[in-house]
Amino acid sequence: MLNQHELVPQQYELRAADAEGGQSDTFIALHSSLGNEQTYKWTFEAVTSNIFRTTFTTPDHPLPPFPSARKPVQDFGDHVPEVTHGQDGTSRIIRCGKIKATIEWTGAPTVSLGLDGVDTPVHRDLPFRSYAVDGNGVAHYTAWKKDTLHVGLGEKAAPMDLSGRGFLITASDTFGYDAYRTDPLYKHIPWLINATPEGCVGIFSTSHARGSWSIGSEIDGLWGHYKVYRQAYGGLEEYLIVGNTVAEVVQSYARLVGFPLWVPRYMMGYIGGGMKYTMEDAPVRACDAVLGFIRNCEEHDMPCSAFQMSSGYTVAETEPKTRNVMTWNYHRFPDPRAFTREAHAHGVRLLANVKPYVLANHPAYPALAEAGAFFKDPGTGKTAVARLWSAGGGESGEGSHIDFTSKAGYDWWYQGVLDLKHVGIDSMWNDNNEYNIARDDWECSLETIDIPKGEARRHIGLWGRAVNTELMGKSSHDATVEAEPKERPLVLTRSATAGTMRYCASSWSGDNVTSWEGMKGANALALNAGFSLLQCYGHDIGGFEGPQPTPEHLVRWIQLGIHSPRFAINCYKTNPNDNLVGDVIEPWQYPSVSPIIRAAIKRRYQLVPYTYSLMLKSALTAVPPQRWTGWGYESDPTVWSKEITRGDSQYWFGDALLIAGVYEPGVSSARVYLPGRSDDPGFLNTSAPYDFLAAGQWHEISSTWHSSIPVIARIGSAIPIGKTVPTTCVAGDDVEFPNLAKDDWRGVEIFPPPSPRHADIGAEASSGMSSSSSQEQWFTNDWLEDDGISPEAKADLFSVTISYAAAAQAIQVKITYQKQGSYEPPWLKTGLHVVLPVGEERGVVTSEGHVHSSDRDEKGRRVWIYTATDGI
Repeated sequence: MLNQHELVPQQYELRAADAEGGQSDTFIALHSSLGNEQTYKWTFEAVTSNIFRTTFTTPDHPLPPFPSARKPVQDFGDHVPEVTHGQDGTSRIIRCGKIKATIEWTGAPTVSLGLDGVDTPVHRDLPFRSYAVDGNGVAHYTAWKKDTLHVGLGEKAAPMDLSGRGFLITASDTFGYDAYRTDPLYKHIPWLINATPEGCVGIFSTSHARGSWSIGSEIDGLWGHYKVYRQAYGGLEEYLIVGNTVAEVVQSYARLVGFPLWVPRYMMGYIGGGMKYTMEDAPVRACDAVLGFIRNCEEHDMPCSAFQMSSGYTVAETEPKTRNVMTWNYHRFPDPRAFTREAHAHGVRLLANVKPYVLANHPAYPALAEAGAFFKDPGTGKTAVARLWSAGGGESGEGSHIDFTSKAGYDWWYQGVLDLKHVGIDSMWNDNNEYNIARDDWECSLETIDIPKGEARRHIGLWGRAVNTELMGKSSHDATVEAEPKERPLVLTRSATAGTMRYCASSWSGDNVTSWEGMKGANALALNAGFSLLQCYGHDIGGFEGPQPTPEHLVRWIQLGIHSPRFAINCYKTNPNDNLVGDVIEPWQYPSVSPIIRAAIKRRYQLVPYTYSLMLKSALTAVPPQRWTGWGYESDPTVWSKEITRGDSQYWFGDALLIAGVYEPGVSSARVYLPGRSDDPGFLNTSAPYDFLAAGQWHEISSTWHSSIPVIARIGSAIPIGKTVPTTCVAGDDVEFPNLAKDDWRGVEIFPPPSPRHADIGAEASSGMSSSSSQEQWFTNDWLEDDGISPEAKADLFSVTISYAAAAQAIQVKITYQKQGSYEPPWLKTGLHVVLPVGEERGVVTSEGHVHSSDRDEKGRRVWIYTATDGI
């Protein structure tokens, strides 16, 4: 990407719409030749009422041959486009509902996009320099809006706001990275959103080729500050997505690339792991080490739902003891099926680590090389060979990456996944799939994908290394579906493209390092992942690499981690005396804080109905469970301040909870901003002193590390809760998981406004509360449930809606159930337990159904049981 050979074609001529275009008035094709034989083609098309497609190609710079999103069918719904042609023949205006697109081509073509009611465009190409060919690739220059928010790009170093920085669009294996400085990280997602209070625009490139985004970090005396996306190979295909809010833009992006997948409910629990367990040979074998971890969880009363099996199970039994993917070490695991059956008997699912390369000493390597399963080196005409991680930290050996565009490679992997599934492995853990390949000229087989007509080039630079990340996800996913068609597939992936997430339901931030700063920066990574549809996302709690966390640090990280979509502790703490095994983090390793950690993990399980509902809503609406503080609060000017757009200190976890961490040792309070709208009744501190807090203000929240980080509930919200142990929603007996508790208890924590007679609100809080807090004000919340495992989840949802109003004497509730399909939650028979906040002594009444008082819970909260009069 360092070489620069830019040429910006001018003097374009309008051509008639060709077969590629839709309605002729909403499709513009321009050609320029610059007086030579090279033809430069630029197109613009309105695809939907808020999605627009641009292309910029030459015969040597074709459209991305394997785009990460397919062009959608043109559909404007009720918004029939209005098209105005410029009198000079070099401009056109296309109005689609609230959006106006202005296209001009007196010189280089430029696009300007505006929203009704907004004076300035939300997007504008840079005049005279908009679209350039640059050697083997292209560049797209756009205007820079200073002091606005830029987010996305899949997963980038903190802070959340990407403005004023430059990033590589490629993926890398960044073991022990710096959460604030390292670039690139693990994801290859060229999707950038510019968000402002007046409107938002997202720009998405479908190419898998290497690229870069400069987001106002470059400046030129003539051009000033600008933004530029550079792509190393091929032509440009970009989508521009416009909306009033970032939620609207993200949802439209999901319609283009695919909504997040349905995640199995068991993934909402605690996921254990650690390299050491599967590396044990003696005196305890690996199978017993893993099962020992599971039994220790039970002994310490710290429930666990899944375990990540690191690649030690694949290490060869004889020298050289390297990792041989899709094989078993039968000394460590003498009977894989007996092992998986025993883990399942304890209610624990197993995720098997699989890596998309084969070392030269792998027993299958010669046959795979002969069959063409690997990339080809054009210099030798033979299999392309690379140095690959082979054993312990920093150790390598020669081998080859699997070319998933080859039939031999794809099918071998597919069969390997089937074999793992047949011995009881529940999920694939696609790891080390960044495809760090040093040669652009390595050639792909192109046997498993469609090849554009006339395209003869096979080199990986044009097609993109990330194509194989995506196809690896597809092979793992499709084999999982074949093996268990009646269960929801789960593939966990470290690297990802936009298209990868059509096959992989979950991801994480990779091999982070133990540090207070890294824990804080991880929040920003998660928020940008959510903007990019990586929404079942989390981190390795406590740090994958680096020193052991202190007791205080581990507590703080777990307190934060239980309020995220994915909660896992997995590590490889390299040891200078033994780089093959590494230390592990175990939640009971510090007896002095075990009770605190136990309580946090049990709270994680109590929150499973809430967390899982957020994941179901993510699959339906593309709203991330973990969100920027300003999501839905765009009218509050403070959410646009640099302190909030850093995204590293606080975030929304769903609609109900605002989470803020403590990121320094010895600190016992946190400064938290609670966003507000004109009708906002405020917030409630869920920890002592359980005070009401005004919206639209900063607050200093007491947060001693033996109690909690700030977890602040929005007044009027409601949170479904369940048992503090792993449960199953599946009806009847489960032969494979016979000992899981039934999900037959459901509570809902509600957070009503204070009673008008409440004596402890305080002048500051009461001044910030809405005037409606002293009147009857109804609040409505809902959540979704299903059986947590069936693939037909969307057709079998169960929804609960709770509305309530708080008067001086009582809290009135209305609860409705709606069944979609045949699923009925097991807890319906016992009723819904309405849980009031600590210190709330008003009674609960209802005009529909029955409600009666129950015993107080372990926190002293009043609990009322609601049962419906006529069932559902």
